[in-house]
Amino acid sequence: MTDYRAVFVEELTRVAPDIDPSTVGDGDHIQDDLALDSMDVLNLVAALHARLGVDIPERDYPEIATPARAAAYLAARAG
Repeated sequence: MTDYRAVFVEELTRVAPDIDPSTVGDGDHIQDDLALDSMDVLNLVAALHARLGVDIPERDYPEIATPARAAAYLAARAG
């Protein structure tokens, strides 16, 4: 069984290597709290697609705004 939160945080820290994965909370917003810019978000979406095969349309970006929301979103759409 895939741990979608762990996958999300791994890809997040690849896109933004200055983020310490051990400090990322379930409710941390990727832009407001973790300071990703729009290009980082696009890179994260691309990385998640490459790793999981999940298409994330722009209208769904709010669904991956926190690790907890992203894990639920990815679990519902993967596989």
